[in-house]
Amino acid sequence: MTAVSFSSVSKTWDATTALHPTDLTLAEGEFSVLLGPSGCGKTTTLRLIAGLESPTTGQIRIFEHDVTHTPSSQRGVSMVFQNYALFPHLSVAENIVFGLRVRRVPEADLQSRLKKVLDLLSLTAYQERKPGQLSGGQQQRVALARALVADSRLCLMDEPLSNLDAQLRQEMRHELRALQLKLGLSVVYVTHDQTEAMSMADRVVLLNAGRIEQVATPFEIYQKPSSLFAAQFIGSARMNILELAQGHIAGSSLVVEAPAGAVRLGLRPEDVILGDGPRFTVEKTEFTGADLLLHARVGSQILAVRAQGKHALAVQGEVQLSWNPANLHWFDEHGRRV
Repeated sequence: MTAVSFSSVSKTWDATTALHPTDLTLAEGEFSVLLGPSGCGKTTTLRLIAGLESPTTGQIRIFEHDVTHTPSSQRGVSMVFQNYALFPHLSVAENIVFGLRVRRVPEADLQSRLKKVLDLLSLTAYQERKPGQLSGGQQQRVALARALVADSRLCLMDEPLSNLDAQLRQEMRHELRALQLKLGLSVVYVTHDQTEAMSMADRVVLLNAGRIEQVATPFEIYQKPSSLFAAQFIGSARMNILELAQGHIAGSSLVVEAPAGAVRLGLRPEDVILGDGPRFTVEKTEFTGADLLLHARVGSQILAVRAQGKHALAVQGEVQLSWNPANLHWFDEHGRRV
């Protein structure tokens, strides 16, 4: 079954278009990630699903039900916000069940659900504390527990880990993913962090300037980016993009066999082989311990190369570089994959 579907959905404010007419299908039980830079439309898309915004055009369906004009309170979805949105004067337990009390859920059912999520998220020992007495990670768990206690089949998350430090963010990524798999939840998760997207998602929806660039698994979007934007946005070191001219890499004598229509060549830094092939001048190096990122001049352009950190002392003014033609990506003048 489909968890969420958009049919020609758009959102505009006066002369500003946050989301151009969009068709999108997200499967039930999947961890779907809306990824992109600031202002690309990912949070607008999430708010449209939640019912916090009304679409300018199009139809929105959740689990096959048309919810285009349905109030957010009747859509049967739960949401975790970036700033947690906890009530400082209420205990952990009361924060978690606040929504259930508003909906007048019977006390026995309420207590049963509360105990279940407290155990699930290891919050039982903290249920009487106030949010101000908790760490950032514990507050995040409370916000998540409040979403899970609603027993919604669809959970929306708007950059919920952005306020945590790097180590805690990594731990919470593993916990969130394990929890989603255990409960069989359908999750739509917004982030601008590609590491979060690639490590957690079943499917990545990459947005750019209010349009979907690509919808694919993390492996597919990395190995076969559909556009220049996707190629350079995905990857901890950006994909090299080299201009072509008359069958050569522009500004050099290197011949490449480009397919018809290709005007740019793409090559990931880790796909460049160090220590074999023609010689190139090293412009600069970046040593990060396990890895060495070096930048070599290819004609009038710069090629980034990821190598093992142990090569740091061996790299002098020149290096030999080569690559497997099977690892090359090709793009046309419009930035689309050839």
